[in-house]
Amino acid sequence: MRSVSNCFLMLLVLFAAACQPSVPVGEWQPMFDGKTFDGWKKAAEHPESFTVEDNAIKCSGERSHLFYKGNFTNFEWEAEVKTLEKANSGVYISTKYQAEGYPESGYEIQINNSHRGPSKTHPERRKTGSINGIRNIYYPFVQDNEWFKIRIKVVENVIEVFLNDVKVNEYTQPENPWRWEGAEKYLLGEGTIALQSHDPESTTYYRNLRIRALPEGEPKEVEDVQLDAIVTKLMRAGFPLVDYHVHLKGGLTIEEVVANSQRLGINYGVAPNCGLHFPVTDDASLYQYIEEVKGSPTFKGMQAEGREWVTLFSPEAISKFDYVFTDAMTFTDRKGRRNRIWIPEEVWVDDKQQFMDDLVAKIEAIFSQEPVDIYVNPTVLPAQLMPEYDQLWTKERMEKVIKVLTDNGIALEINARYKTPHAEMIKMAKEAGVKFSFGTNNVTSDLGHLQYCLEMIEECGLTPGDMFEVKPDAQKPINVKGLPAQITG
Repeated sequence: MRSVSNCFLMLLVLFAAACQPSVPVGEWQPMFDGKTFDGWKKAAEHPESFTVEDNAIKCSGERSHLFYKGNFTNFEWEAEVKTLEKANSGVYISTKYQAEGYPESGYEIQINNSHRGPSKTHPERRKTGSINGIRNIYYPFVQDNEWFKIRIKVVENVIEVFLNDVKVNEYTQPENPWRWEGAEKYLLGEGTIALQSHDPESTTYYRNLRIRALPEGEPKEVEDVQLDAIVTKLMRAGFPLVDYHVHLKGGLTIEEVVANSQRLGINYGVAPNCGLHFPVTDDASLYQYIEEVKGSPTFKGMQAEGREWVTLFSPEAISKFDYVFTDAMTFTDRKGRRNRIWIPEEVWVDDKQQFMDDLVAKIEAIFSQEPVDIYVNPTVLPAQLMPEYDQLWTKERMEKVIKVLTDNGIALEINARYKTPHAEMIKMAKEAGVKFSFGTNNVTSDLGHLQYCLEMIEECGLTPGDMFEVKPDAQKPINVKGLPAQITG
């Protein structure tokens, strides 16, 4: 009897395997005929949340997940997608059927172009193409109400995500990755594809879905397992890990910036130096730069240099950038001397205390008048004064800087290169409600790992709600304040 039972069980397994769609390696196979859900299991929890409309799968209604019947290990999947306002969907890969709840195995590739969620203090920032909670991206590469193409490729331990054929995300899974409680199965392996209907206010369409199995490949080594765990912990917490202060210097190209982002998991904002005697000096060169970097999955920032910048560019040109930042390292002192703090021979310190009072006054003037989003290279002093940084930056002086930032809604950069400001000022600024950004301000092609910024997150107790976000067009400082007259004196 035991032998008969074993044979019967084996036949059941073989029969079940025979019922799974077979996908030859290398050949694209359609997953949806535009009319029916043939090839898909019945949707879990609320099957009515999935319907067919105009040759597309419409995901709209109570939480539900539609699972495909085939299983894959190495594969390439693609579809055309359209989201409506408030859309929040996802594509699960390497997952398994569940009768209820969010899938507990595999990864979710986020589909969310603009939805912010119900929380004002912890809004949803993860954009389409994010590997949800593992490698989030924050730049909105595609828009609502427009069909876009998404392609997901998995080979061994590597996930790549493409939007309109541009790679926007990549993740290499370590051998023993860090995972939070309840996410132990967030791993690659044999599994299926599932589409998500998230909630009744969310509507997303999928059409022209297809998949092809890929041959086995070589697993890829993870460069820094410890950094991988740190990044994943921050991503899990919804912490926007973005370096907004990157320059294309030292031979660094935009392609290398993107590759570095996808290797480390750090998002980037790339900014040219814009001002007198800098590479971008007028509207024409500004528009030329925008043309050169558009289409890359990065934020586009503007570094406003010197106090003359407000006279060199039009508001229309400035508003093309996602954000604008400046520092107080270039100014004219009370004797009419143009100081550039980072150049020893172009800075004058006749009296330390007088210099500090003048510098603070200049910071107050700059950030109360100039239409910028972020104060970068903050509190940096001339080289000869940096050893006395903590003594010269008194509590009273820090309070004055924090007040002007608070009054004008300007974020404070935590700078990885200069390691400023120090923790005391960051804590004071946090208490006052100032938002923070991270920045490298590289002078070579090495962007580092934002080490100082990561240390300050922990030491100062920073949360996702403390971090800077790019403002909508109507709220950009250039569109609210306009351009002031040049700051002199």
